[in-house]
Amino acid sequence: MEQSAKVALCFIISGNHVLNKETLWREWIEPNKDIINTYFHYKDYSKISSNWIKNNAMPPREIQPSSYYHVVNAYMAILHHAKRADETNKWFCLLTESCVPIISPHLFRKKFLQNKNKSIVNWKKPYWNIHFHHRANLKLLPNKYHLSHDPWFILTKKHVEFCLHFLTTNTTMYKKINAGGLANESIFAIILEAYNELTNSEFVENSVTTLTDWSRKTSPTSPWTFHTCEPIDVEIIEKMLKNNPNACFLRKVGCNFPDSILKSYSSDAVNK
Repeated sequence: MEQSAKVALCFIISGNHVLNKETLWREWIEPNKDIINTYFHYKDYSKISSNWIKNNAMPPREIQPSSYYHVVNAYMAILHHAKRADETNKWFCLLTESCVPIISPHLFRKKFLQNKNKSIVNWKKPYWNIHFHHRANLKLLPNKYHLSHDPWFILTKKHVEFCLHFLTTNTTMYKKINAGGLANESIFAIILEAYNELTNSEFVENSVTTLTDWSRKTSPTSPWTFHTCEPIDVEIIEKMLKNNPNACFLRKVGCNFPDSILKSYSSDAVNK
């Protein structure tokens, strides 16, 4: 089973249609290429310049319109594509172009083989006033569905199947949630709760997979972007790594952030 189980890296890209650290990603994937598949959901294929991204891009007919407020359909599209593309995909990592690996390939492989039957989603009660903010239309749902989660996480194949089943069998509720906007920070916890899985520690780990610096913000709604490496950046990254044992990735990382710093965390010379 361990030899056949694989990871699907599911990137949702837009803007310039690049990975900010493509070379780093490709080097990081190489030692685990036997267990990693890579997929890209995009907005405009003509904007993609990387042959590697093109070779791993979803067919245009499967692409869903998306925006900052309405991106859930893109999530569902890439999950559906990745599941169908390779039935041995057991872990589905949701990522964006500003994500980078922050642990070694060796440690990532170890985490996957130990946890391939467990989704890792950092969830909690909503941090906003649901009666004032319309995001995900939570006020229109029963109390048990008043939930929020990090927008980037890892799902198991079983939970991806739940998501796709929910999409087709709970269409009215699905549309209601999406109509509120920013539903990608609630709907997956809601789906897991609907299938009585969210609080089942055997199959869901309430934990961070993608480190994000919200102590500093690029804008009121956007976390810090790591552009240049100052001592405070290293301090914050190391603190987040220490406090989040299931972290595998870091965002937001700009194109100019030093590769040498990132490799000091993601190299196979560490965490063996």
